[in-house]
Amino acid sequence: MAESTPRALGEHHYALTSVWTGNTGTGTTGYRDYRRDVTIEVAGKPDLLASADKPFRGDPTRWNPEDLLLASLSECHLLSYLHACVTAGVVVVSYRDHATGMMREDGRGGGAFVEVMLRPEVVVAEASMIEAAERAHATANEWCFIANSMNFPVRHEAKVSAVG
Repeated sequence: MAESTPRALGEHHYALTSVWTGNTGTGTTGYRDYRRDVTIEVAGKPDLLASADKPFRGDPTRWNPEDLLLASLSECHLLSYLHACVTAGVVVVSYRDHATGMMREDGRGGGAFVEVMLRPEVVVAEASMIEAAERAHATANEWCFIANSMNFPVRHEAKVSAVG
């Protein structure tokens, strides 16, 4: 029996299928001759209907890559934060993030995000937990796989309050 090569510690693989569904019958014969519609498929999950952002001739009712990047950063921070709070003995009872991002076009047809701001509003079980809950945002930022993959700053303006 052949031995398999062990995977690196903590190595995770992800896969999806992106299917362009915007052919209106003439393919990409011209810049205005096709829709930017895409269906993103992941086994065992509902399909995600996506498109380009409206300024790039996309369908504004569908998710676009910029929305998805911002959503990934927001959710990754949220999940990392909850873990950091558990580790610090902080009981979170509510979390809502109002995230924003800025992308700048480069004038050559490309561009890049230059910053994302996460604005989580957190409620903890007791006032004595507020200080540790505020510190947990820095830990969450260190732990967030998505934020660690970015080449632009991911900033935080958190508000933490206690129940009652």
